[in-house]
Amino acid sequence: MKKEKVELAFSGGLDTSFCVKYLSEEKGYEVHTAIANTGGFSPAELKVIEQKALALGAASHVTLDIEQEYYEKSIKYMVFGNILRNGTYPISVSSERIFQAIAIIEYAKKIGADYVAHGSTGAGNDQVRFDLTFQILAPEIGIITPTRDMTLTREYEIDYLKKHGYEADFKKLEYSINKGLWGTSIGGKETLHSEETLPEEAYPSQVTEHEPRTLRIAFERGEIAAVDGKPYADKVEAIRAVEAIGAKYGIGRDMHIGDTIIGIKGRVGFEAAAPMLIIAAHKMLEKHTLTKWQLYWKDQLSTWYGMFLHEAQYLEPVMRDIERFLDHSQENVTGEVELTLRPYGYTLVGVQSPLDLMKTDFGEYGEVNKAWTADDVKGFTKILGNQMKIYYNVQARNGKAKK
Repeated sequence: MKKEKVELAFSGGLDTSFCVKYLSEEKGYEVHTAIANTGGFSPAELKVIEQKALALGAASHVTLDIEQEYYEKSIKYMVFGNILRNGTYPISVSSERIFQAIAIIEYAKKIGADYVAHGSTGAGNDQVRFDLTFQILAPEIGIITPTRDMTLTREYEIDYLKKHGYEADFKKLEYSINKGLWGTSIGGKETLHSEETLPEEAYPSQVTEHEPRTLRIAFERGEIAAVDGKPYADKVEAIRAVEAIGAKYGIGRDMHIGDTIIGIKGRVGFEAAAPMLIIAAHKMLEKHTLTKWQLYWKDQLSTWYGMFLHEAQYLEPVMRDIERFLDHSQENVTGEVELTLRPYGYTLVGVQSPLDLMKTDFGEYGEVNKAWTADDVKGFTKILGNQMKIYYNVQARNGKAKK
């Protein structure tokens, strides 16, 4: 009898390692593993993950390289929208999960899998991101989630693997690290409580630079184009260049407290030097090159876009509509922003742009008016006040005057 085929999203960690053995040994499936790399793994790390999968008994293993797709379809729009969830978190790992899920399910369809599996627990957001994406893109493929469905301890999984001839160093680290192109999340005992924060040693990037330095980031139509004068056609490499500089200063560290998809509050630490510096520079450039109402409506739509992205709604059609708005909004967002970096922080210095709306012949704020007269302002102010004057006049007539 031909075995049913399962495509497993494999990270090389304990849960997905258990899944390979359990699904093949106990359930009799033909297990194929895949890892979707959005920029969080080096070639050497990907090779080790492949070796683990095959040693565990996977029928095949592939690395799905989706860095560029992740940038083009997600990071680019998060920059265009200056998106920080709750004003803090650059939606780092959570945005990656959607694109990993898309890549995994597309590969499952390609190999004719009967089922797709993942190792998410029942207590977090990722289970929803994977399940929902799988259901929408391949409703005909079943979903298997042993980690979520079975009441297992870490010790049980380790013992199970040992009994089935597989031993590895699954030592539980004090901190859980999820590194990605758009930031690294850090979970630990402190993130489980409201009153504590992560200690210095919990962060993967330590402060090695102490003298202030200048960083220049150039944008063309909203996209990062150069770092310190060096042009980048590959935007992924430009992000890495900013990260390499900013991480040495410990920039981009914070604690995100937010509402999970499943309704509970969640808390996680993160470091994201490149996202925080790029978004800050981009936002400052927009203030110089966009109109008041462009900025206002961008803020409104971007808040919704970030929320939907975080809550597994990337495939909702309205997201493509918002992306069209964001694309168009970036036509004039071209220029270079200068920042001064220092340990744990930065200062936005200024902007150079041919499309700077401050550089006009109309006047200089607080100094000189060139395109209007004093009488123009007097008349404008008088008309501007009419609505409020009428309101207070009516209130006074009815004995409701306010002082």
